[in-house]
Amino acid sequence: MRNAPVSIDQISSIRVCNMEAARLVATFALILVYHSGSQAAKPHIVFIVADDLGWNDVGFRNPQVLTPHLDKLAKAGVILNSSYVQPVCSPSRNCFMSGYFPYHTGLQDGVISPTSPGFVPIKFTFLPQKLKELGYSTHAVGKWHLGFCNLKYTPVYRGFDTYVGYYMGDEDYYKHTKTFDNYSGYDLRFNTSVYTEPKGKYSTRVFAERAVDIIKSHDKDTPLYLYLPFQAVHAPLEVPSEYENLYKHIQNLPRRTYCGMISALDEAVANITNALEETGLIDNLLLVFTTDNGGPYYTASNNLPLRGAKDTLWEGGTKGTGFIYSKTLLKKTGYLNTGMMHAVDWYPTFVELAGGENTDPNMDGVSQYDMLINGGPSKRKEFVYNINYKSKSAAIRYGDLKLMRGSPGSHNDWNPLPQSGEGSDVLLQEKKDKFPPYMLYNITSDPTEHFDLSAKYPELVAMMKQRLENWEKTRVPAYQPPDDPKSNPDLYGGNWSPGWC
Repeated sequence: MRNAPVSIDQISSIRVCNMEAARLVATFALILVYHSGSQAAKPHIVFIVADDLGWNDVGFRNPQVLTPHLDKLAKAGVILNSSYVQPVCSPSRNCFMSGYFPYHTGLQDGVISPTSPGFVPIKFTFLPQKLKELGYSTHAVGKWHLGFCNLKYTPVYRGFDTYVGYYMGDEDYYKHTKTFDNYSGYDLRFNTSVYTEPKGKYSTRVFAERAVDIIKSHDKDTPLYLYLPFQAVHAPLEVPSEYENLYKHIQNLPRRTYCGMISALDEAVANITNALEETGLIDNLLLVFTTDNGGPYYTASNNLPLRGAKDTLWEGGTKGTGFIYSKTLLKKTGYLNTGMMHAVDWYPTFVELAGGENTDPNMDGVSQYDMLINGGPSKRKEFVYNINYKSKSAAIRYGDLKLMRGSPGSHNDWNPLPQSGEGSDVLLQEKKDKFPPYMLYNITSDPTEHFDLSAKYPELVAMMKQRLENWEKTRVPAYQPPDDPKSNPDLYGGNWSPGWC
């Protein structure tokens, strides 16, 4: 049977339909190309956190400390001279992950104890959750310390695709065990499973090797967020002998071991950056290095010329050693950035870097993208050091001025640096110093906090007290639930484990 003849109008109609179909296909292809290109163009982010690293414990400030790789990155990037953190571990990690000051999340009164069912409330969207929405592959390696009594508070349930690390605040560097309150158990995980393979292996190496594995297996067309909170250089002071032997001239044993731990961390960062170079990820990447709090000079660290130590509101406890580095993203490099920044700012900064927007109007953090990437001014003029719920001690910053209320802490001196030939290994004891109800310092002109101005400028104290009272209006009660015997590792095969809250 012969086909019916096709009219001119039908032919024209077919041509139009074919052209429209071709346009649709081309448009769809362009969308796919654009989408793929925009994903690839998003910078990779490597966020390295050292634990308890002092202000004066890096080679670019103190030549006694051998950190050639950190020094090279810092000097080729931007050294952050006014980047603030919390006085202790869990609260700072809360800032990194939530973008909120701890007095808004309930973590203002200290760290999460191994046997206490503490956590950051689920209502706070963690940074990796936000970055996953923006197309990122997210991985965490190292210390968590943000709650583990229930799986929902652990890393892979709060935005990370994978996790290798330990849940608590400190442990043996080789055995990966923790003893607390007559309980003792193993604490190392691969995602949610107990990870026993690294038993006997130094944690700095374990975490660096895991980071290198992630980097080498990563698809370059997918943006990467790698969060690397090392155990180093938190107590206990332990390090392989080859690193400690770099400091034979230091007779003070804790200081010698501690400096060796820093050099082991430096080597780990070198191995990670080498992997980034080999894979090409470093060509479109921002690397951030920061401590989580000031150094505990009562063990072995040093914060000179700053006053105070970890767990104090002095600058030595809260001004964090840090820098940023990038081969391609930074418009200005090789300088000391003095712009005011706080740990809560990393969250919105990374989101902007990833091409997203911060849709949380209550977040304490502000994006410092322009300051860090372009060398522009800081968007921050003030911040809260902390507002302790139980003791009522507090500190705030407004411009040059810092107001402190109550006791700043128990280690309030300018601890000298151990020198060659110093043989004393005696740890410094806490002092019960007495302080006036309020102290006022000009941090710009007096960064080492030698001169309390409260008596000389009562009107400034009154103004700052009013600002503190305004901040306090939004505080929430500290959440520090009592110890729970259900946390006993013996109930979980000798492992510190979720499942008891």
